[in-house]
Amino acid sequence: MLIIPIKDGENIDRALKRYKRKFDKTGVVRQLRSRQAFIKPSVVRRVQVQKAAYIQGLRDSLEN
Repeated sequence: MLIIPIKDGENIDRALKRYKRKFDKTGVVRQLRSRQAFIKPSVVRRVQVQKAAYIQGLRDSLEN
């Protein structure tokens, strides 16, 4: 459970914004979406390798 202490005179919109930011950092929504369907470990590894190659390609293109 997330606890957001509200300071005296603090705007509720600002406190809500802090709550949303903290909630996003916990990764609950991402975890729920990933658990909706089972993905084989080999597929997970393949996607990770493809993502790493894509990022490496971007970094290589920035150096040139």
